[in-house]
Amino acid sequence: MKNEKTAILAGCPLFAGIDAATLATMFGCLQPKITTVAKNSFITIEGEPFTGLGILLDGEAAVVKENVAGTRSVLTTLAAGDMFGEMIAFSARKTWPASVFAQSGCTVAFLPPQKITGTCPHACAGHQQLVRNMLLIVSEKALMLNRKVEYLTIKSMRAKIATYLLEQHKIMGKKTFVLPLKRNDLADFLNVSRTALSREMGRMRDEGLIDFFRASVKIADPAALAKIVE
Repeated sequence: MKNEKTAILAGCPLFAGIDAATLATMFGCLQPKITTVAKNSFITIEGEPFTGLGILLDGEAAVVKENVAGTRSVLTTLAAGDMFGEMIAFSARKTWPASVFAQSGCTVAFLPPQKITGTCPHACAGHQQLVRNMLLIVSEKALMLNRKVEYLTIKSMRAKIATYLLEQHKIMGKKTFVLPLKRNDLADFLNVSRTALSREMGRMRDEGLIDFFRASVKIADPAALAKIVE
């Protein structure tokens, strides 16, 4: 595998804490399948056999899903180093739950799940770290999905925004902070449209509840936000 591709894999959370030399040795055990996909082609197709945990090595892609009427929705976008398929890699499901569409020419590495959790024949020093990383990634994803379900129970958009901002205020320990999610991702997380999210945040700014510039947000009146959440 070329050095630049190895560097991208090394930056993937799955290989966190594993040095380059160990990683190079591990690739011989993991035996990733490298696939090149043309722009506007499908990397995976919903319902087709699962081919392994995917890592995008270059290009841009989108995870998409179609409803019964054939309307396609973008669940998330992917850039170099991003993973997909991690939530079903070790489940009993054997087919892709969504499609991955190449928005540009892409190169993808597919890792067989059994190579990740199986016994390493060469006793690679980084293999245990790899398993720990995988467990952490799946756990964090499950917690995130659980949080999204909690937000679905909040009826008003303003209450959703107030809850999220107060959570970030508590985590960051300050009134002014940078949102960890981009506006599109935040809208998806809160299950609202980006346009509606921006409009409501604008109203909250006009009312003196918050202030913001790009990704930076200032909570001007925490007590007022708390009343919205009640």
